[in-house]
Amino acid sequence: MLALPMLLAALQQPTLPPLPAARTDTSPFRPLELPTPTMVREGSGRPGPVYWQQRVDYTIAVSLDTATHTINGRETIRYTNNSPDTLRYLWLQLDQNLFRDDSRGALLNPPDARFAARGFKGGFVLTGVSAFGPAGRRAVAKRTPLKTIENGTVMRVELDRPLPPKGITSLELGYSFQVPEHGADRMGREQFPAGWLYEIAQWYPRLAVYDDVRGWNTEQYLGQGEFYLEYGDIDFAITVPRGFIVAATGRLTNPLQVLTAQQRARLARAVRSDSAVAIIAKHEVGTPASRPAGSSPTLTWRFAAKHVRDVAWAAAPNFIWDASGWNGILMQSFYPPVADSIWRESTRMVRHSIKHYSEKWFQYPYPTAINVNGPVGGMEYPMIVFCANRRSREGLFGVTTHELGHQWFPMTVGNNERLYAWMDEGFNTFINIYSQRTYFPDQAWLRTRGQADQWAQFAVTGRDEPGITPADRVTPELLGQVAYNKPATGLYLLRHAVLDSTRFDLAFREYIRRWAFKHPTPADFFRSMNDGVGEDLSYFWRGWFFRTDVVDQAVDSVLTRRDSSGTSLTGVFLSSPGGLPMPVDLRLTFADGGVENARLPVEAWYEGNHFLYVRQFPKELVKVEIDPDKNFPDVRRQNNVWTKSETTSARP
Repeated sequence: MLALPMLLAALQQPTLPPLPAARTDTSPFRPLELPTPTMVREGSGRPGPVYWQQRVDYTIAVSLDTATHTINGRETIRYTNNSPDTLRYLWLQLDQNLFRDDSRGALLNPPDARFAARGFKGGFVLTGVSAFGPAGRRAVAKRTPLKTIENGTVMRVELDRPLPPKGITSLELGYSFQVPEHGADRMGREQFPAGWLYEIAQWYPRLAVYDDVRGWNTEQYLGQGEFYLEYGDIDFAITVPRGFIVAATGRLTNPLQVLTAQQRARLARAVRSDSAVAIIAKHEVGTPASRPAGSSPTLTWRFAAKHVRDVAWAAAPNFIWDASGWNGILMQSFYPPVADSIWRESTRMVRHSIKHYSEKWFQYPYPTAINVNGPVGGMEYPMIVFCANRRSREGLFGVTTHELGHQWFPMTVGNNERLYAWMDEGFNTFINIYSQRTYFPDQAWLRTRGQADQWAQFAVTGRDEPGITPADRVTPELLGQVAYNKPATGLYLLRHAVLDSTRFDLAFREYIRRWAFKHPTPADFFRSMNDGVGEDLSYFWRGWFFRTDVVDQAVDSVLTRRDSSGTSLTGVFLSSPGGLPMPVDLRLTFADGGVENARLPVEAWYEGNHFLYVRQFPKELVKVEIDPDKNFPDVRRQNNVWTKSETTSARP
């Protein structure tokens, strides 16, 4: 019998090699992790066959008290539940509550910040919310008071009965607020000898969006993040002092009551004119003849806006007003006499922008486009924009074409601005590049806009933040880079360097067409573009929008050897130390001075960040340069060039 130690030794397994370590796919080329496609949002990036979104229609009547700068009004909201869910409460946005001294935005923003109110204390004063509907065939309309709970800039409204799918409910409420002089650079007022000029926005309680992605979208309005709204029809009436002129989203429905016969005739001529027609000329501003006959101290202007997500307006006693037309669209400008020397070109700028974007990307869907000069630096609403510039025609055009570009993003393509500012600010900044170049074709500095090398100069500082970051979380001084310049540069890079303009344009136009008057998410955009260009651009979307990866391509070395047959083969050792792979543009210079250009596809980096480019050259290679035309945002160009004098040895 074997002793126990000997028995155990005999049973012991031989030493085996360790198991290989588990590996996961960390390649930049791995598929982007996106939400699972559904019948609502398809894997192709299209809205699916059961796509739905809510509809909200408003009827609003307000009056402007210029003595106290107060707006008093009532509104009726008609809410259509197109979702498959039964809703027991609604959420409303109360953006004016940003200007309460205890609001989150007021507490977070320094008093002199752009998105603050600079000491002003305001906010909505509500007079109650009621459910509104017919009680019966012979009875008067029934109003049922509803319970509400305010939470900063949003308010929950408890419905008196559940709202089933395809159901409709109507709410009625009264409200008032005082207009701030500086309303977070989105609205405000400016004083002139003739009186105050008002630019009015976020001026009525609005429904929050209920969607298939997040349910109720109830992010607080803190100032830096903008808006996410439902589409519908809005009829509104604005009562102002008789001497005031009103510019507003939509179509003026009572011109006989608020315009003179001469002004109506001029407008009819303007819509057919390629050049600006004076509706109220400078010498007519503030004169009795500029107002229709009557004794009432006020006039009520009525407007109707169809299929919009919002409305805004401006009013002043000293507006110069001119207009022209294109394709049946009325282009209009309203500005005080102090701005006349620069703003007399505004309507031409409006016309150019609307025509350019319509012909290049997607037809402008509205009957009018309006530019207003006042205290707001630059802000956009459907059919109307506010632009403060009075210094130069270049500056005025820059802000005008940018704000009007927002008529495509997000007014037509209705993304969530508060979460994904890059989907409107960045896309808009991208299309602005071409609008500016065509308006100022001889200005060389505009040819540098969108250039990748400019972005690289910022990226190398290490201050970049992921573009996917919600607007309110972006460092304020970096908002222009992160939400505007970076996404614009990314699209420019795709169009001119990674892909080509033909494929990019077809895909980008199709994205706009698919999601016009709908609510796309980032995943819908990425999928739609992949679908349209015929490539999986996961590596680009991930590195450019979800991360802060940089581009760094290098020529490590060059080695020439002869094989057994005597043929010379040259190996160019390339590397991509940066986290964001790109195609490789090479310029090869030979001993006799000849030059050859070559492009390697981005798939060169499939197996890692090193690639050996092997060719049989008929001449001696003396210089290799990566990205000689600076098409890519390479952050370290010191390693982009190899010359024969530097090294001839291959990297081991």
